[in-house]
Amino acid sequence: MNGVLSTSDWAMEQFGACEFGDRRRTKRAVRVAAQIAEYPDGSTPEQTERWADLKAAYRLFDCEDVTFTALARPHWELTRSRARGTVLLIGDTTETDFGIHRNVDGLGPTGDGYGRGFLLHNSLMVDPETQEIVGLAGQELFYRQPAPNNENSYQRTQRPRESEVWGRVIELVGPPAADAHYIHVFDRGADNLEVFCRLRGQHCGWVIRAAQLHRRVQDEQEQTTSLRKRLASQPVLGTYELQIRAHNKRDRRTATLEVRCAPVTLLRPKRCTPYLKQIDFQELSQWVVEAREVNPPRGVEPLHWVLYTSEPVTSFEEAWTILEYYEQRWLIEEYHKALKTGCRLEARQYAEASRLEAVAGMLSVVAVRLLQMKRVAQQDPQRPAEQVVPRQWLKMLRALRKRAITTVRDFFRQLAGLGGVLGRKHDGEPGWITIWRGMKKLHLCLRGHEAMTKKCG
Repeated sequence: MNGVLSTSDWAMEQFGACEFGDRRRTKRAVRVAAQIAEYPDGSTPEQTERWADLKAAYRLFDCEDVTFTALARPHWELTRSRARGTVLLIGDTTETDFGIHRNVDGLGPTGDGYGRGFLLHNSLMVDPETQEIVGLAGQELFYRQPAPNNENSYQRTQRPRESEVWGRVIELVGPPAADAHYIHVFDRGADNLEVFCRLRGQHCGWVIRAAQLHRRVQDEQEQTTSLRKRLASQPVLGTYELQIRAHNKRDRRTATLEVRCAPVTLLRPKRCTPYLKQIDFQELSQWVVEAREVNPPRGVEPLHWVLYTSEPVTSFEEAWTILEYYEQRWLIEEYHKALKTGCRLEARQYAEASRLEAVAGMLSVVAVRLLQMKRVAQQDPQRPAEQVVPRQWLKMLRALRKRAITTVRDFFRQLAGLGGVLGRKHDGEPGWITIWRGMKKLHLCLRGHEAMTKKCG
């Protein structure tokens, strides 16, 4: 825990193994990372403050050896080394948009084609039991390539596709260690045969939401039918209630879901991609789990999940476990929010895409830290604060808040109080946004105290 709280220790752990061709650049990266972690949403001048540190940061991100991969790879390797037992690898792609009117060399089209930026595919490792954020197991930064004019359906299957990033990151993450079991959790964008085959080739499990319910599948009697009809013919294993969070115009509510499951086999398609031809794909057997909402409120679209999985599902309890794995997919959305809002990636004012890529490599690791801050408070809330928090931090926070702080929970609630949380009885636990806002103020107070008490000479 201390490694997460102390910015200097955290920066050394995450970036101390970076290789840029010169050890001095690695030391500079560690220093810049610690400065960014103290003020993640500030601009580079705000984060560094001194002119010498600002120039050092600019030189670092302008170096051709300091790339997105070179900055982030040590974190990926550290994350994978920490995997024990079953872990979830939640994957998804996020788009960045630095503004169509900014003159930034090297950016590509995003969104509807009028945005300018790059795409970032992330694989976030999570403990399924505690929802602890272990870190990023792999990433790929890439640019969108427009489709050629007058392209026919056959040509479309033969050229590289944007969706191939799922497979590339799967292979970048690689197979699990002997004492670990990877289960990749993906949304509908990953529902294609190549993804399933690459996961099988890496000896990984998966939970992937189906995008095409009309897909033809084969049952145990080798009868071919659509996925929708295959599920409709199965008995209900059981029901359970799911708390649906409020989102935009959607109100918080409790949904009752019926659960079904069935084994299915996916067959060789008439038109194969080059990769499927290369591995001589014939068929792939797996399980599918369906959760369908019954009696939804009037005017509300019912919840309906259909999930492919490599894990055997023969009972309601096993099906429920698969659904619980998928329910944790929202954590990747929280990570993207931490990257874009908490670290303000899209607000960075750099004039070249290569520099923005390098900044994204560092900020992507900082964003993990923001999420981990919240989890530290939840893992062992009654643990004595003195075992986790630096003594000087406790002394300063007690003076600022004028409250007793004895446990880890006390520390994070009072820290969030600096960030704007009122701490009323009916308020829930603080989120990562108010925690890092409070942390930013605490760091500023600590630095001020250090400057005032430091002897000259």
